[in-house]
Amino acid sequence: MFKNLLKYCYESKKQVCNSFPYLEKKFREIIKYFSIDLNAVQIKELTGLSRQTINKYLTAIRLRIVELSQLQSVPLVGQIEVDESYFGARRVRGKRGRGALGKTIVFGLLKRGDKVYTEIVPNCKSATLQRIIKGKTGIDSVIHSDGWRGYNGLVDFGYKKHFRVHHSENEFTRGNAHINSIESFWGYAKIRLIKFKGMNKNMFNLHLKECEFRFNNRKQNLYSILLEIFRKEPLKLS
Repeated sequence: MFKNLLKYCYESKKQVCNSFPYLEKKFREIIKYFSIDLNAVQIKELTGLSRQTINKYLTAIRLRIVELSQLQSVPLVGQIEVDESYFGARRVRGKRGRGALGKTIVFGLLKRGDKVYTEIVPNCKSATLQRIIKGKTGIDSVIHSDGWRGYNGLVDFGYKKHFRVHHSENEFTRGNAHINSIESFWGYAKIRLIKFKGMNKNMFNLHLKECEFRFNNRKQNLYSILLEIFRKEPLKLS
């Protein structure tokens, strides 16, 4: 299977993977296929590598993306939409609303026309959501949310402009007040994650942050971005 791996095929003079030099060419192929959002089975067929090897590299790439998102995370300033969404198993009968049993709760903030930030949260209480809002948005930002009580009191923290739409009253937009952009991101993320059937819950954050990374770089060449990331700090696998 590895008879062709001894041939080097560099697109630059600097390696992007230095744990196994003979895998340099293959690693670039993995990055390329990852960039166009192929899954592990598809990448396995195209590269000829084992599923175990592919999973090992894809996990390493996603871990690097999580690290990068943490390093590059800066407060969002401007028109900011905030919302929570629920991922995972189907809702259990009789368990409805925020915090439905069996779901992973994700809180998100999105600057209109720009970037999104996501974080897994234990609940949707005011203290939880507002701590993240205060840490991830500039005080001069305009906050847009739905009518959830967890957003009550933002003005007490200095946010002078906070607009709500009340979904419970079938109000989804009122002039410039809406959360359509963050809801669009939730839809994108859920559609992407459907293909990872039976995902280990411990891997969910890696896939969530990958969705965030893809969305935030949607106008860029992901292959070039990832190559540059691994050129600066080549991947090391034990």
